[in-house]
Amino acid sequence: MLAAASRIHFGERANAVVNEMLERIGLTGAAGRLVGQLAHGQRQWVELGIVLSTDPQLILLDEPAAGMTHEEVHKTAELVREINRSKALIVVEHDMQFIRMIAKQVTVFNQGSILVEDTVESILRNPLVRDIYLGKQAVA
Repeated sequence: MLAAASRIHFGERANAVVNEMLERIGLTGAAGRLVGQLAHGQRQWVELGIVLSTDPQLILLDEPAAGMTHEEVHKTAELVREINRSKALIVVEHDMQFIRMIAKQVTVFNQGSILVEDTVESILRNPLVRDIYLGKQAVA
């Protein structure tokens, strides 16, 4: 009897977490759909909801905006900013427009070492960063 009551309580808690995550990632309207039927950006948000449901202290996102539409990128940036209010985030991203939307401080790595750490605007103006990532001809 106690085991059945625990399962019911666990099931209620699981449903509450799912509903909370659906609301947080903006997919309550898609709750009844299979993930495979969702748009690419929506599938990425489901993955983010799964990660958030475990209540991690640190979240690592690897190119979270890759392959998304303009609107999906903006919503993803909003989600990342909202999450970063309460969680530590490391975002690996090459899309500097997306980085502009989410970051104040940027660390640029080159060959496994920190090349430079600064504000987004300073990074974008940094000639060394431009030479390495855009090539010397892009600077000219």
